[in-house]
Order: sequence, then structure tokens, then C-alpha cells
Amino acid sequence: MIITMAFLWFLSCLAFVGAAYGCGVPAIPPQVTGYARIVNGEEAVPHSWPWQVSLQQSNGFHFCGGSLINENWVVTAAHCNVRTYHRVIAGEHDKGYGSNEQTQVLKPARVFTHPRWNSNTINNDIALIKLASPARLGTNVSPVCLAGSSDNFAAGMRCVTSGWGLTRYNAPSTPNKLQQAALPLLSNDQCKRHWGSSISDVMICAGAAGATSCMGDSGGPLVCEKDNVWTLVGIVSWGSSRCSTSTPAVYARVTELRAWVDQTLAAN
Repeated sequence: MIITMAFLWFLSCLAFVGAAYGCGVPAIPPQVTGYARIVNGEEAVPHSWPWQVSLQQSNGFHFCGGSLINENWVVTAAHCNVRTYHRVIAGEHDKGYGSNEQTQVLKPARVFTHPRWNSNTINNDIALIKLASPARLGTNVSPVCLAGSSDNFAAGMRCVTSGWGLTRYNAPSTPNKLQQAALPLLSNDQCKRHWGSSISDVMICAGAAGATSCMGDSGGPLVCEKDNVWTLVGIVSWGSSRCSTSTPAVYARVTELRAWVDQTLAAN
């Protein structure tokens, strides 16, 4: 009986760990206006998007975002051109020099870019970063769930993007504190009214409703809440050069890229 009870306690601990650090469930709940710059966004509740990472040059300059999908892997955009000498910062909210956050500075061991990434069409704008050492999961650092190949996220659904990108296209620098914005998804037919034949099946659009992603948000997440779990539906890819809030931003469509992600993780 003692063994059984110990085993049950062990199982309950495993269940607790899974619940605490399972994908898509922040320990600190996000609060999103209207869902509830990024341009015309708002500051996020600190650490409420615990999968958000900052990709930085060795001098600390933030150039792209990314999302932790498990303790060993980060997903970002291919066009961010991540190299193994870059840094992956997890657990960050305020990237200002005065903040005393317990961030994790992680190193890429390898970077896998989608074999059909095309910088002219911006198709298949996805890359995977295998970390040299695993991220320590906890309250401020935990993974996002990945949209499945058969998942459907309907036009009009309100989702959230986050990042340290410019809050206006001509801003002199990116904000120190993580920003967020709620954006409606568009169908690709709706998106083509803005962008025409540039929109392909491996893209998904969101926005054109008063807020948008901007430079520096690239590679970061577009997440949608489904069954009380936040799921990565898009990866910030491209959009208006002036970060127009009346033009949809374009994201790499995770449902179309999920098979490649699974294959890459399984092989490495």
C-alpha cells in the first residue's frame, strides 16, 4: 500500500507539473483590451505570454521575436536569419537595462530553415531554433501549443500578437516593455483584397482593425485561444512598410507548416 500511495503521489506530481507547465496555459493570465506596438497595442501583463522570446544580437540589440514550443525548441520566422552566435532571451518583459528580471540567456545550437523558404514570395517563412541547453520551465517561461494540421481558426476570431516591435513605423527605437494587441483573423480571400496574389495558402492574415504588428515583431507569435488553451496560429512575417493599422499584417500559417515542424523535431 505504501508503494501504491507513493506511486499515486508521484503520478499526481507529474500531473501537477504537466498542468503547471503544459503548453498554452500561462501561469500569469493575460489581460487583453477588446478581447477582453505592436502599433496601437498596449503593454502586456508581465510574463503573461511566457513562450515569448526576444532574439538578440550579442550586444543585446533586439531584432526579432520567437515562441518557445518546448524546453529545447523555439519557432521564429525564416527572414529573421538567426545564427548560432545570436542569443535567445526567455522570461523577459522589460528589456531595458534597469530591469532586474530573472531572464534566461540561451544559445542556439542549430537553426533549421524551411527548405522551401522563398525570400521573394515570403512563402514558408518559418525557422526552428534548437537550443544548446534546455530552457528552465517555470512561472515566467513555458511553451505555447502548436496549431495542428487539421485545426480550423475561422475568419473573425480574435487572436493576440505580442512583441517588442516598433509602436509606429518611424519610431527611433523599439519599446522596452512587451506589447500586445488583439486582432481579428481574416480569410485569405479577404486578405487578397488588400494584398492580391501575394497571399498564398501558407499565410494567414490578421488585423486591419486599428492595430498591427510592425518591424521588430517579426518571428513572434499570433496566438488564438481555443478550449482555454493558447495556440500558435501564426508567425509574424510581413505587412505594410508603414505599419498601417487599416491593412492586415501577414503571418506564416502554422497549420500548413506543422508537418515540417514535427518532422524536424523528430529527426533532431
